[in-house]
Amino acid sequence: MEYRMVIMYVEIGCFVTSLCGWILVCSTLPTEYWTFSEVSSLVLTTANYYSNLWRDCISDTTGVSDCKDYPSMLALPVHMHALRALAVSAVITGFFGSVLTLVGMKCTKIGGTEITNARVTFSGGITYLVSGFCGMITYSWWANRVITQFVDPNFKSHKFELGAAVFIGWGGSILLISGGTVLTYFSGKEGLPKSLSKGPRRPASYAAVRTRQTYMRPPSSRVTLVPPLYYSDGRSQITRGAGRTTPIENRDTFV
Repeated sequence: MEYRMVIMYVEIGCFVTSLCGWILVCSTLPTEYWTFSEVSSLVLTTANYYSNLWRDCISDTTGVSDCKDYPSMLALPVHMHALRALAVSAVITGFFGSVLTLVGMKCTKIGGTEITNARVTFSGGITYLVSGFCGMITYSWWANRVITQFVDPNFKSHKFELGAAVFIGWGGSILLISGGTVLTYFSGKEGLPKSLSKGPRRPASYAAVRTRQTYMRPPSSRVTLVPPLYYSDGRSQITRGAGRTTPIENRDTFV
């Protein structure tokens, strides 16, 4: 099987995985079962309390249920605003991640060249990762507050437990992170430029052609003087070190 076909199947699998995770995250936003609590009374009725980021609800065994939105947005604590922003960010970034991945995949042939498609797919994988981390932070923060209040003996208000929506959100976030990671790795290997070699590059140099003159030593222009030579008739002659000297027949004449 060719490498391109393998990458194409990997992209399809990552896209389906991330899309399923995004759908799971989206399904938790309108669901009220983020937290729940059951209260029994002496009568044969049981009240169930459950809530999410947007409203509080109550139902009983007679089938009557009622939901009430939070009365004031500005009166909510800071963590509720942060959780809402993270949840909406997870949905929006997951949508754009699906669009980018669908455009850049090799099987759709919507984009331009192979490099362009790989870069678009890489952008989609990064967007999926952002969506998954936003969702994971949202559900983990919510679960941490619920568990902290439940195990705190000094917390006198009504205590809740984790609902099914939190676990569904965790599963969807894990799928988003897993699909985005694999998608980013394979598309980044193809679309991003290769890193340069370590260390500074040496400038281009030109090789010199060795000729016969390369090995010839240039003549020296330095003049070496030697002591003058004296002859028997009183004449003297200064010679160069490189020249040929006249032999002296009788050295005792000037010693």
